[in-house]
Amino acid sequence: MLLETRGLEARYGDFQALFGIDLTVSEGEAVALIGANGAGKSTFLKALCGQIPVARASVQLGGLDIGGLPPHDIVRRGLAMVPEGRRLFPSLSVEENLKVGGAFAGRRGPWTLERVLGLFPALQEKRRQPGTSLSGGQQQMVAIGRALMSNPKLLLCDEISLGLSPAVIQDIYSALPAIRAEGLAVVIVEQDIDTAVRASDQVYCFMHGRVSLQGRSTRVTKQQISAAYFGLEEASS
Repeated sequence: MLLETRGLEARYGDFQALFGIDLTVSEGEAVALIGANGAGKSTFLKALCGQIPVARASVQLGGLDIGGLPPHDIVRRGLAMVPEGRRLFPSLSVEENLKVGGAFAGRRGPWTLERVLGLFPALQEKRRQPGTSLSGGQQQMVAIGRALMSNPKLLLCDEISLGLSPAVIQDIYSALPAIRAEGLAVVIVEQDIDTAVRASDQVYCFMHGRVSLQGRSTRVTKQQISAAYFGLEEASS
């Protein structure tokens, strides 16, 4: 098992945001997290990558406890995140933004600058331009490429389709098979349920900081997802 959370809880001060999350990700697997706004999906990703303090043993990566470690230590162990909103460095070019991703991870692997530019050809001719001068879709490509440059074992993608046109979303998601072909596992937070199900092997639905549904993406029904999403009835798979 590549990633496992056991009874994961997270708080913002006195407010508890996650309640006993049990979740697993196998090597090379794609897992989608769905749920309404405020359900705890992004909080869960932040807990995985060290942005929120959690119990050390509540998160395991490759069998090692990583809960609550500093983010830079977690990146070096093979977990990288594509944050919501992209968060590119405005003073850096496309190429410099990409290079930052691998500068401090200290990990070797298949993802080099040229390999990332090959994955996203639209960035090749704009590699010298400021990253934030690109279109929203191209900025998202830079954000994904920056994370890949750390050569992770697990890639976390937080709302990578947010604010993009359907055609651009298709372009972004069409890169996932090539990414997974290198053995990477992917966790995707996605508002578009159909996109999430198509892109994943396994789906988890969050509601009020708890898992309301878990199952294989090919087996969960729209009725089960609707029940888990809105809390209409007991959902199972």
